[in-house]
Amino acid sequence: MLNFKIIIKHSSMAVILHRLNLSYTRPTYVLKKADKEKQEVFKTDFETLKKHLDGLVDTILFQDESMIRDYQAIQKTWFVKGQQRKIPTYGKNAGVKLIGILDYETGHVYCEEHDKYDAVVFLEFLKKVLSQYPKGKIVIVLDNARIHHAKLIQPFLEEMKDRLELMFLPPYSPELNLIEGLWGWLKSSVVNNVFFKSVNRVKDSIQNFIRTINKVPTATIDRLCVRM
Repeated sequence: MLNFKIIIKHSSMAVILHRLNLSYTRPTYVLKKADKEKQEVFKTDFETLKKHLDGLVDTILFQDESMIRDYQAIQKTWFVKGQQRKIPTYGKNAGVKLIGILDYETGHVYCEEHDKYDAVVFLEFLKKVLSQYPKGKIVIVLDNARIHHAKLIQPFLEEMKDRLELMFLPPYSPELNLIEGLWGWLKSSVVNNVFFKSVNRVKDSIQNFIRTINKVPTATIDRLCVRM
């Protein structure tokens, strides 16, 4: 083995790795039970769906639910050496239950807060989506949660089949649901490393975040929608 006796600083090594198109980032989880073949079929079907925009389909929405707790896992940030930041917490499990949609074409985000997730809440949410998009055919991409298949919503889906269609993701494939990226973005920007004195403060911060990103929806498209 050759030894050239060259010493490279950490910062210089980082520059070299960036030039090699490498990035310093954490791995992400994928579910072992995911079916690769079904995922590829979904990707193909989605490409076909996109070709129907402004034709057979007017709007593609990604939908999901998320629980935003009043304290999240702390994340790395910069500190003055020897002055690590301390984040107070009450150690409780209170939080905000969100149900939301991401418009694939426009980047617009809409979220509602609820006390629980059930078929009644989901049905009313679908009605709200139709009221926000009063014209044209809507396709909602979503996971296989039980409430999304509930018998309660089937008559409504049948009645509105010319206006609304549900496109289900393959099982165990959250990485294919583009709105999942919104939840991570929200937590990182609003909740992580922050102490909230009440759940209402969390709610206010969440809604402020949604209003802020909706002012520049192209940034949301660039961040969340370009990978599909």
